[in-house]
Amino acid sequence: MTAAVAPEGVPVISGWFTTGTAPALLGTRCSECGTVFFPPATGLCANPGCRGRELVETELSRTGTVWSCTDARYQPPPPYVAADPYEPFAIVAVELAAEQLVVLGQVANGYGVDDVSVGASVELVVETLHELDGVPQLVWRWKPVAS
Repeated sequence: MTAAVAPEGVPVISGWFTTGTAPALLGTRCSECGTVFFPPATGLCANPGCRGRELVETELSRTGTVWSCTDARYQPPPPYVAADPYEPFAIVAVELAAEQLVVLGQVANGYGVDDVSVGASVELVVETLHELDGVPQLVWRWKPVAS
């Protein structure tokens, strides 16, 4: 097995994920009720049954289960930067069991909607979405895990 190589570049959205050889989404956990949020929350816990105000940054699970999937056959509007010509891509909703939440993301390069199904295992990867002034802009994606 080849060791993972961290991609060069900067995150498209700062503070939402790490970019090392073992990338992770960054969420927040309420210190009072334990509810986890992604994207990271600030200020007040969004759990309607909690009045907690201390939200601590936490790395989320790197693997999950496909909860739902679809393909994006239409070109999203700006500010999304699409390849020219536009290439459809797959989107998955991934359930992170430990955090009890679902996170959306594109499927990794080289994979499509036919490569994922509800209940399939996926792992988090970081890839280049596009370049801005010659600097790769990085985004998280979900890569199917061989069963």
